[in-house]
Amino acid sequence: MRRKNVTVRSLSPLFALLTLAGTANTVLAADGKFDVQSNLRAGAAKVDITPDKVEQFPVVGHRRNVTGVRDPLRAGVLILDDGETRAAIVTLDTISAWNDLVKLARQRIEREAGVPTGNILIAASHNHSGPGFDPESPWGRSLLDRLGTAAKQAAADMRVVNVGYGEDQISFSINRRKVINGRAVVRLNPDGPNDPRVKVLRFDDGQSLTPVAVVMHAVCHPCFFTWGDKGSPPYPNGYPRMSADFPGEAQSFVEMCYGGQTRSLFLQGCAGDIRPNLPGYPYRCADEADIQWAGRDLGGAVVRALARNVTREELQTRGDFYPIRVASSVVSLPGKTGRIEAELQALKIGPYLLLTMPGEPMVEYGFKLERAIADRAVPIIVGYANGHVGYIATAGAYEVGGYEPNTSKLAPEAEEIILTELSRLADRVVGDVFESFSKHPKDVKKREAIEKARLDTSQ
Repeated sequence: MRRKNVTVRSLSPLFALLTLAGTANTVLAADGKFDVQSNLRAGAAKVDITPDKVEQFPVVGHRRNVTGVRDPLRAGVLILDDGETRAAIVTLDTISAWNDLVKLARQRIEREAGVPTGNILIAASHNHSGPGFDPESPWGRSLLDRLGTAAKQAAADMRVVNVGYGEDQISFSINRRKVINGRAVVRLNPDGPNDPRVKVLRFDDGQSLTPVAVVMHAVCHPCFFTWGDKGSPPYPNGYPRMSADFPGEAQSFVEMCYGGQTRSLFLQGCAGDIRPNLPGYPYRCADEADIQWAGRDLGGAVVRALARNVTREELQTRGDFYPIRVASSVVSLPGKTGRIEAELQALKIGPYLLLTMPGEPMVEYGFKLERAIADRAVPIIVGYANGHVGYIATAGAYEVGGYEPNTSKLAPEAEEIILTELSRLADRVVGDVFESFSKHPKDVKKREAIEKARLDTSQ
């Protein structure tokens, strides 16, 4: 008996370690691996989409001609498959997810990766220092080819993953509207509504502490490198080279921290009235110090969230079942000169809910949608996705005017329609209302008809 007791005491640390190792999703510090058991598979790829020749090249956003490239424009493709449903998230270092690009890219990705066109989310960072899209131009044709290549690569590298989530903050964003005497003017307004949160999803296969893919979400116009003012040398007319602005810098920073072994994708939030905090008259164009500040601020926030999320306590909160559900619809919105069609989409990956709008929603849209969802899902509200209708101002913004509502093509009544329809789409994918899970034959038949019509419409 004495010998047995001595043996037990001498092995107790190892016994404790093995006990921890047997706990689901616990990291062993010795090798950085952890157990992943899940129904979800994922594959990701990134491709360079920079035009081949940048010589007096016209860029959009704040229009100017640029020569040379500071940093490459890239596209990311993340393909997800839960065993029944396949979906894709596509991110672009461009100003817009143009309507004709979305249609053509979805067709190419379906062909290369087997993702139904209606299950593909295509989002732009809203970069103001990149090209416009013409499907017949050399760059337009090259972009579609490269997206197809990325989709094919991602589909060829699918592996079992689970999903982690974290949040942090950035420090460089600020509201650009201030109401003075009942009228909205262009002003850097630290007291205006703002959303500095950074939301991060990491997709892990458990083979190391390096994620297969990272999806980061932040809220700020990527216009560091655009028009300045006459009192702000050296770039009063805007930065003279092509760039992916701060989202590109942040993605590169994250990938650098993982030795180039992960793929990072950027989703823009409701940034219609949020811009970089660069004081001037009314603001200045950034220089190299500014862009490094922003890129490393966002990239650092993402890396902090990623690192926290693989501590053993965090890993133990991860699930092992991530059903994918997608719903979308095209709504007719009231415009100032007629009706405007807009695609809205809901994509749910386990508990994580992405809701998209095809344009530039003001920051309050994100807050309102999150309040509507409450604790039913983890919301990630995405702008600049699946088309482009311009500024999506709140109804209240029209009462005081200003750049966003004045230049919007939409009428104030569009807000209620957008919020109501996105809430309805959320109901369909969250699945906690009776109609979404009822097994009554009539309800099942109705859901199947809605899904068939949705996929047919997206072709």
